[in-house]
Amino acid sequence: MSNDFVSPSGGGPSGTPGHGAPGYGAPGHGAPGYGAPGHGAPQQPYGQQHQGAPPYGYAPPGYGTPQGPPPKTKVKPGIGWIVGAWLVFVLSVIVGIAGFAGGIFSAITDAAPTSSFQPGQTVTVKLDPADKPAIYVSAATGTKFECQIQGDPGAVRLQQPSLDQTVTSDGVIWELALRVGVDKAGDYPLTCTTSEGASAKFGVGKEIAADSVVGGAVALFAVPGLGFLLAVIVTIVVLVKRSGARKRQAATAGQWGQPGPYGR
Repeated sequence: MSNDFVSPSGGGPSGTPGHGAPGYGAPGHGAPGYGAPGHGAPQQPYGQQHQGAPPYGYAPPGYGTPQGPPPKTKVKPGIGWIVGAWLVFVLSVIVGIAGFAGGIFSAITDAAPTSSFQPGQTVTVKLDPADKPAIYVSAATGTKFECQIQGDPGAVRLQQPSLDQTVTSDGVIWELALRVGVDKAGDYPLTCTTSEGASAKFGVGKEIAADSVVGGAVALFAVPGLGFLLAVIVTIVVLVKRSGARKRQAATAGQWGQPGPYGR
């Protein structure tokens, strides 16, 4: 009669696990085995980063990457300053010419006789040393004449002019005949005659004021000169400032697109 060995726990033959107890090293259904994870707590794989963070060794998105050229800005000061400065120079030339012409016209207008008399006629004229009075004649070239001023209130001197002066008033051409020097202002009798009864016309006016001519010449040269100097200065200053502005823009543009510290 053979007897089989039966384990006290009621299992099968030796070496065969029973159905009621788990084998050694095998995990059971209710508890996790040694070194094995359970069903309810999943583990994060090693090396996986948190959601939303960049991987190690990489810069944040957009950091250190070229951002494109900076917006173009208008270089200041503008060219309009140079154009305006040279327009001012052109205007100063016009003003200078107008001032010169105006001074000469004013001097001629003041110097021309306002009335006339015939040869042999005696007229009373008002003479003032402050006005620098003068006798003018309108006659054919080469006409000989003689003038006399007599009587009080003061001494009278008649002198030949050092320069030929001709003025035109109301279509009549007047030539400076004699300079009149008086000591006192007043009314003086004046008589002029011509030789051989030549036709002529006389009048009393003024010498062309030298200060009017000088003032006109100053206006002709000084005003355009100042305008030219101003235009040159403005041009140089504007060009220098524009050059500096371009260099600053170029330096600013060179800083765009350089990599950040994480991208180096």
